[in-house]
Amino acid sequence: MSLKKASLIIILILLIDQISKIYIKTSFVLGEEVKVLDWFSILFVENEGMAWGAKIPGEYGKLLLTLFRLGAIVGIGYWLWDSVRNNGSRILITAIACIFAGAFGNIIDSVFYGLIFDDSYGHVAQFLPEAGGYGTLFHGKVVDMLYFPLYEGILPNWLPIWGGEYFSFFDPVFNIADTAISVGVGLLLLFNKKAFPKKENEE
Repeated sequence: MSLKKASLIIILILLIDQISKIYIKTSFVLGEEVKVLDWFSILFVENEGMAWGAKIPGEYGKLLLTLFRLGAIVGIGYWLWDSVRNNGSRILITAIACIFAGAFGNIIDSVFYGLIFDDSYGHVAQFLPEAGGYGTLFHGKVVDMLYFPLYEGILPNWLPIWGGEYFSFFDPVFNIADTAISVGVGLLLLFNKKAFPKKENEE
């Protein structure tokens, strides 16, 4: 696969990711939920840290996380360029392109959203508010909105240990960028042999 085709994949993912995030940010109040199906909702949350809401503690934790992400995207970009240069498999290049696009999509939030939006507490955020954004450069929050509560309820009493307790699955709220990263990693895991074919020893 050529670098041009890989770039088209990246641009497409970034457009879908950012359009969906900007729409949610400028249309929903933080915590607002719209049920689409019994097992799928649009739920607006903001993630200040890493996956699963984990954070780096301390005053400079958010800045360190954003700088780490920027360093990681440079490494992934080089991996993509090198794979194309060395005629890597289509699966490999597609997977790296998905991971790059997903990582870059969330970096845009982390770097710029604090500057270009005001907060979403109790009201719909404005784009480029006159009073300025809710944060500073590198201190933006990642917008998440895809929520799949596949099961919510009380577990049967006959179950050992957890019987009779409330249980929910799947709780994480994520976005298109997260989905792209998961698809990329999934491709590498499921099609590992095609992504990394062993070169036959030259005689």
